[in-house]
Amino acid sequence: MIERADINSVLMQMRTIKAQVQATSSDVSHVAPQGLKESNGIGRTSFGDILKTAVDGVNDAQADAKKLAVAYEQGDSSIDLPQVMIAAEKASVSFQAMTQVRNRLVSAYEDIMKMPI
Repeated sequence: MIERADINSVLMQMRTIKAQVQATSSDVSHVAPQGLKESNGIGRTSFGDILKTAVDGVNDAQADAKKLAVAYEQGDSSIDLPQVMIAAEKASVSFQAMTQVRNRLVSAYEDIMKMPI
């Protein structure tokens, strides 16, 4: 049941970030997703900052999974196998999601480049 709660919390965070990104750009009271700094003085966050934070999050998830796996392999008694497997699956899912985002961005870029001037 623990992994279901983890999945639900990740989905809730993704929905929150999506809602914040979709907020109108004229809204000066726009709140940046957790962990993002304001990139300009008027309270909006740039797309580059959001993307960098997402990539950093994927990297952190992979690093955490690797640390847990190494600690488990070295015999750390405070870490059990399900904990390692959940961390590895979280890292895998986040990497797959980031790959899909990259594919969509490349596709959008190619579509824009094909547009006649």
